[in-house]
This record gives sequence, structure tokens and C-alpha cells, in this order.
Amino acid sequence: MAKDLATQLIEQLQAAGVRRIYGIVGDSLNPLVDAVRQTGGSAKGGIDWVHVRHEEAAAFAAAAEAQLTGRLAVCAGSCGPGNLHLINGLYDANRTGAPVLAIASHIPSKQIGSGFFQETHPDRIFNECSVYSELISTPVQAPRVMHSAIQHAVGLGGVSVVTIPGDLAGMEATASTPHTAPFVRGTLVPDEASVRALADAINDAGKVAIFAGAGVEGAHDEVIALAETIGAPVGHSLRGKDFIQYDNPFDIGMTGLLGYGAAAAGIEGADLLLLLGTDFPYDQFLPEGVRTAQVDRAPQHLGRRTDVDLAVHGDVLPTLMALLPLLKRKRSRRFLDQMLKKHDRLMNKSVGAYTRKAEKLTPIHPEYAASILDQVADDDAVFTADTGMCNVWTARYINPLGTRRLIGSYLHGSMANALPHAIGAQFAYPGRQVISVSGDGGLSMLLGELLTAAAYKLPLNVVVFNNSTLGMVKLEMLVDGLPDFGVDVPQANYAAVAQAMGFHAVRVTDPSRIEAAYREAFAHPGPSLVELITDPRALSIPPKVTGSQVFGFATAMSKVVLNGGAGEAVSMARSNIRNVPRR
Repeated sequence: MAKDLATQLIEQLQAAGVRRIYGIVGDSLNPLVDAVRQTGGSAKGGIDWVHVRHEEAAAFAAAAEAQLTGRLAVCAGSCGPGNLHLINGLYDANRTGAPVLAIASHIPSKQIGSGFFQETHPDRIFNECSVYSELISTPVQAPRVMHSAIQHAVGLGGVSVVTIPGDLAGMEATASTPHTAPFVRGTLVPDEASVRALADAINDAGKVAIFAGAGVEGAHDEVIALAETIGAPVGHSLRGKDFIQYDNPFDIGMTGLLGYGAAAAGIEGADLLLLLGTDFPYDQFLPEGVRTAQVDRAPQHLGRRTDVDLAVHGDVLPTLMALLPLLKRKRSRRFLDQMLKKHDRLMNKSVGAYTRKAEKLTPIHPEYAASILDQVADDDAVFTADTGMCNVWTARYINPLGTRRLIGSYLHGSMANALPHAIGAQFAYPGRQVISVSGDGGLSMLLGELLTAAAYKLPLNVVVFNNSTLGMVKLEMLVDGLPDFGVDVPQANYAAVAQAMGFHAVRVTDPSRIEAAYREAFAHPGPSLVELITDPRALSIPPKVTGSQVFGFATAMSKVVLNGGAGEAVSMARSNIRNVPRR
């Protein structure tokens, strides 16, 4: 019997190991959705259709599944508005390097170019957020396009978009399916002369500091061996936290606005700064006038954030394996010891100050709630964090342990990512604890995805830090010398909303109840939500406070007072003054 094109394309995805497609059904997608139905679902070795409430969530869920598993994940959107909704989550996936394939169905082929109902041009629209985007024009072309899309997404690490008119998907398949054996993405070995030059630079330097990013994944022990050999403190980016913070006696924390500890001082006090697998974007937190070496597999990353004196093109692991035998052990540990002592002091007096004696403070201090979450969560929990203050609290208080994962929209910086990321994570790991650390702003933006979790009885856990304000935006305004405006919203009861959707849900206002609320929620076999009413005036104070930031904050506070907000200014000071970093 003849096979239709939709069936052929879905069979290609099955052969590539795809287990589910996230999306919303629609007329132009119907042939493909029906082909998914005929696979019998994952229980019979086929593909599941995961019905989300917004296509943006479909792309976020696929992005989480792909970056956590390393396998191809798929989302889909119907013509016009349906596939346009995918775009924000696809930007997030592509910038993260997650292998995601998006199916963008199109209007009938004969209507393309006529201004037809819901007409857009997906093959053009998705170019900027993909490594491959192509329109299928004929059945004979289709299997080769799908094959190329799969190879690009998996091989390059990013998003592929296949645009297919709905009428073509229902036509008869007329070409054979290309076959390529599965492959493992290769390792990029550095140039030998570059490694020797790097070794010479390290051997000649008195004080060396390491700043590690997500590119050190799989090279944890080699980075530790490097730090031990040369007496180097190790700072890290937020994306690097998962892969280098744990079991690291040389850790000095993170730099940047979300940062903590002695990382800022460590990278500025070095004679040589070694950037390993990081494309840290905030150049204002990178030192000027410090000799810098950078190792990265992506050549476009080398030197685009700060001046680089030595550039090594290669993966971190083979680079360090080649480098370590060429290094001379440094006798002096003075710089390392200084930074470790400074880090310990800052962690106790600044970051630690947020959580001490906070069990009776109301509204709840979000830092305290995050520290309790770290203690109660499973050792292999997957955390997803909303952009904004939830990024700060998870960065500072959630310990990766080498077995946990912490993901977020760290490069795209989108709100509302945590819940759909958690949905994708829970589908990928049904037996693993998944915790969405959501802000009230992010949760409310894609609130309908609570219905997705409830419909599939996913045992994911949503922890809502409800301060009824956009906390990070508030801080940005104050640092820029502007009084906060337009960031506060009326209090909403998200626990009641979740309960109405079928969640186990509890609202916590008393900090002494936090731990019990977590434990009850995590023990629940289905979806749960813990809503914490937190202090809206608790702000993130970075480890390095500049004069311009202080001036901006003071200017903003004076404007708040002059506008009749003296009580607000005093309350904010009371919530944060004990947390100002002390030298």
C-alpha cells in the first residue's frame, strides 16, 4: 500500500530516536498528527503527541528535553500563528545549542504568495533562530530535507526548522528515505603549538585564575587537576555551575549581577586569566588589562567578549589533557589561599547573611526559602529556573552535587521558561524529581501550562516565589538611577488556581512552614505547587558593587523619597542592608 508523505517523515523521526512531539493540533498539521497517532505512541515503540497549551511552551519543553538528554527533541506548530508562537522557545533552544527540530506547517502550497488566510513565510522567519531552515516544495524532496534537518540539529547543536504545506503532507511519498548510521558528535583536538604556547604562558605567570563555562562539561576532574597544579582559584558562569562547582576545593563562586563569592576579585587579581569553555556575555564584569587566554571549540567565541592574548581552538577536555603534562607545579599558594579565604568570608557574611535567623522573618526571605529547597530536594533533582530573581536564588543556593541539573533561559533570558522547561524535563526523566523554580511574573505568563502538567499527571513540582513584582527589573531600574515603576502587580493566589486545576497546592506565608510544605508536595504522586509569599524588597546584590551602581541606587532612592515613598525606601534598606558585601 502506498505511504503518504506525513508517515514517511514521522518514520524518519522515529528512526532518529524521537519519542515525543510537543505541540497543538491544527488543520495544516492534521496529516502529521495522524501519522503520529498511527505509530501507537511510545508504549508501542512509537511517538507520543504532547498537547501543550501554547506553542511557545512546546519549544521550551523540547529545548529542555534536548539539552538535558543530548538527544533530538521535536516541537510543531500549525500554519501562521501556530508556528509563530514557537519562535521564542526556539531562540532559547538555538542559543543554548539544544538539538531541536521544529515542524512548521504551512498554508496550502498553491496559495503561497497570494496573501492567503494565515499566510506567513516560516522558511524566512526562522532563519535567525536556527542552524537549518528549509521549505519542502515537493514530495520527492521531502525525505532529504528532513534528513538534513536532523543532521544539522544533532551535528551542529541547534535548531532545525522544516516548513511543510499541509496539502503536501497528505500526498503520496515518492522518494526513498536516506539512510545514515547514527553518529556521536566528534571531539575537537587543539593545535599542538597553541597548547605549548598556553603552557608557557601559565608557567611564566605568577598568579593564574580560571573562569569556567558550560564548555567544561565532561572535564571536571581535569579542571580540578589544572587548578591544583598551578594554584588557581576557579570561578564560573551560571551555565558552568552544573559542571564545575561540585567537589571543587578551589571554587570561588560566580561573577556578574547574579554572582556571589570571590570570583570578581579572583579574575581581576590574576596575572593570567584562563577562560575555559565560556562565552560569558557581560564584558563589564571581565577585567581590563589582565593577560587573558581562552579555550573554546567555537572559533567565533574567541575574543568576542574581551581582549585575548592567547586563543586555543579546541574542546576543553582534550586541551587540558594535552596541557597538564607540560605544566610546572607552582610552589606558591598565596593567591589561591587569599581568594579562598575571601570567598569563605563573603559567603558567610553576605550570601550566608540572607539565610541566618530568617526562619521567623515575614514576608519570607526568598534566599531562605531557596536554601531550604536545596536541603530538601533529591540529590539527582532537575531544577528549572525562571529568568529574573529566581535565577539569582538558584545560582546562589542550589548546589549541583554533580548529580543534579539546573537549567534556565540563561542566554536568551526569556521570562516564563521554568514551567515548560520542567514539563520537557519530566517527560524526559519520568522517574526523576523535577522542580520548577518560578517567579509569579513568569508563571502567570504561561499559566495555562499548569493544565498540561495536570492533564498528563506529571509529578513535577512548581515552587512559586510570589513577591508580586518583577524583582530583577526593579533592581535594574534602581541601579540606573530610576525609581521603580510599572513592576508591581496585584497579589494573586496561585495555589488556589493550581488547586482548581488538579494540583496538590499550598500557600505559605510563615517561613517555619516552608520545609514541611516542600516535603508534602514532593511526596505527592502527581503535580504539586508550593506558593511562597516572599519579600518584594529583597534584592540581588552582586559581589562587586561599582561606584556607578551605588550612585544610581542612591539617586533612585532619593527620587522614591521625594515622590512620597520614604516608607518604601526604609523598608527596602531594612530588607537588604545586612546583605551588602563586606570586605
